[in-house]
Order: sequence, then structure tokens, then C-alpha cells
Amino acid sequence: MTDTILHKCEAKGLRMTEQRKIIAGVLEGAHDHPDVEELYARVSAVDAGISIATVYRTVKLFEEAGILVKNEFGDGRARYEPADRDHHDHLIDLTTGEVIEFVDPEIEALQVRIAEKLGYDLRDHRLELYGVKKS
Repeated sequence: MTDTILHKCEAKGLRMTEQRKIIAGVLEGAHDHPDVEELYARVSAVDAGISIATVYRTVKLFEEAGILVKNEFGDGRARYEPADRDHHDHLIDLTTGEVIEFVDPEIEALQVRIAEKLGYDLRDHRLELYGVKKS
């Protein structure tokens, strides 16, 4: 499979040490939006010799290479996900911190209409909704 984070790193010419390969593999298996501390805990379970500083440096390298995207959801934690994922928006649960991904065709169409109404061609956007679950 050539679309893994590891293969993308190699395609960009990044030097992939064993530690970076482990971090890439853990990121590849993430189905959420981990911050560096969460990522470090997962990486440490695979190789206790990897320092948090190495995780920070590697995440920054992957972000600068366009492999990861940093999301800041207002809780003071930068969270990461692969950069080339299909477009989606986020709903952040203010109680639990859970990040829910969603796509809504009506919202997508509305954003295009708003941009056009204001005289723009929409090129990209990010939508983050913040809420608490109804009881």
C-alpha cells in the first residue's frame, strides 16, 4: 500500500529512523485526533525508549512536510490527523473533548452559496462546531 504515512514520508525524502517509523505506524492506526501527549503514550507502549521530545519533533516534521494537519479545537491542545483525508468537518463535544467528524451536503452547498453571494469562489474551508450532548 503506497498511501500510508510511512510511504508518504519516504516519498517526500524524509529520513525514516526506526523511531519515526513507529510514530508513523501509530499515527496510521489512529482513528481519532491525538495530541502529542496521547500519541506519546501510544508510541511508548510500542517502544518505551522513544522520548516525548522525539514525538514532538517528528510530529512537527510531518506537519511541515504536509503529511499531517494540526487542528486546534480551543482546548489548548494541538491535535493531528493525516493531511490527505477526504474533506470533513468537526463537532467537538465540550464535555468530553470527543471530536466527531461529519460531512453534510447541505452545509457544503450553503458555504458555496454564501461565498458566491459575497463575490468569491470558495477554495477551501474548515468548519468546527462546539456543543454539549442533549440530555
